Order: sequence, then structure tokens, then C-alpha cells
Amino acid sequence: MRSVQTAPGTSLNAVNGSTVPESPGTETAAGGGRHAGALGATGRPRRVGLLVGVAVFVIAADVISKSIVVAKMAPPHPPIRLLGGLLTITLTRNGGAAFSIGTSMTIVFTAIAVGVIVYILRAARNLRSIGWAVALGLLLGGATGNLLDRIFRAPAPFQGHVVDWIELPHWPVFNLADSSICCAGVLVVLLALQGIRLDGTKAVAADNSGPQATAAKSRAAESRAAESQAGDDER
Repeated sequence: MRSVQTAPGTSLNAVNGSTVPESPGTETAAGGGRHAGALGATGRPRRVGLLVGVAVFVIAADVISKSIVVAKMAPPHPPIRLLGGLLTITLTRNGGAAFSIGTSMTIVFTAIAVGVIVYILRAARNLRSIGWAVALGLLLGGATGNLLDRIFRAPAPFQGHVVDWIELPHWPVFNLADSSICCAGVLVVLLALQGIRLDGTKAVAADNSGPQATAAKSRAAESRAAESQAGDDER
């Protein structure tokens, strides 16, 4: 029994009076485990907060701007022309999609908007790219902004007409939510062209003619030649 007794404070891993040091990575691993879920396999933090922040900003800007226009531009108020006619503020009601497309399919676009929002919220679980966080935040904010109009505005719940108020020359009247959706679409195309995924990694196509591939082939050939030479020496 004396052989297993140790001084106070000594690790109980002691055997025959000698102490067995604990693994230096044990505490680190235990503490790091708390952050593993947030960092993920790629070592990048999740960007859900950025997505939500962008979406909330877009929704707030869209709702406030529509409320002001509805309060100040009610008929028979004439349109307000700014910048020499380059920008016109006018109040219109749109039962269709962005830029007054499909005005007779209000309920269909409402269902599509709900589906887009659900998809974005599900995709946010793997979101670790700043670019994708901004793009999906713009898309989420724009879809939600117009969805609120369809739910709460006349003529009926889930069939409401969206408030549009921005008019440019030779362009349909739109709102900030429409602009946000268009910006999101452009950003998604750019991210896709660069091969950037939701988790922040970048897809790289295999290239068999690049310098690294050539060097790998050379090393493989040298290895085969060395093995062949060794076989000849044994014979």
C-alpha cells in the first residue's frame, strides 16, 4: 500500500511511486469540443448571424419605405420626379412577382416565397461563407418583405398586393425587396462562377496538365524506375 501512496496533489495515475504525466492535449480537446460544432470541419465559424443581420436590415428598410410611401403618396397624389426624371416615386399595387410579372398568380408566388424562406433557413446550418451569408440574407430579406405584403395587405390574406414605388425610365416599378432579390441573384452567380460553396470551401477542378500534376507524375515515374532497378539488382 505504501508503494501507491503519493504526496498530496499528485496525480492518481502514479504507479509504484512514479507519476504518469497526463496527455497535454486532454484539456485542450475537452475545451475545444465546445467550439467544434460552431467551427465545423472546415475550421470556419458559422455565418448565420451575418445572414440574419442582412435579412433584418432589408426587411426593416422595405417595410419602413413602403409605409412612408403608402402614407404620403395615396391617390390623388401625383408621382414625384427626382434627378431630372431619372428616378420617379409613384405608388402602385402589384399582385404578381417582382417587376409586376404574373399579376394573376398571387397565391402561387406566396407559396414560392414561403418555400424559398424555408430552404434558406435549412441551408443556414452549413453556412460558413461570408459571401453566401450576404447573398442568402439579401434573398431572405427580399422574399420576406414581399411576403409580408401578400399576407397582410388587401385584398385578402395571403393574396395581398405588394407595394411598389420605385420607377426608372423604361423599367417596371419595383421596391427595395425586389432590388434585394436581384442583388442576391447577381451575387449567387458570382459565387458559383468562383466555385465557392456554402461552407466556404472552394471547388477546384482536377487539372492533369498543371505543374503540380506534372511533378507528381515525375515522382511516380522515378519511384517505379527505382523499384525496377532494385528488382534487377536482386536478380
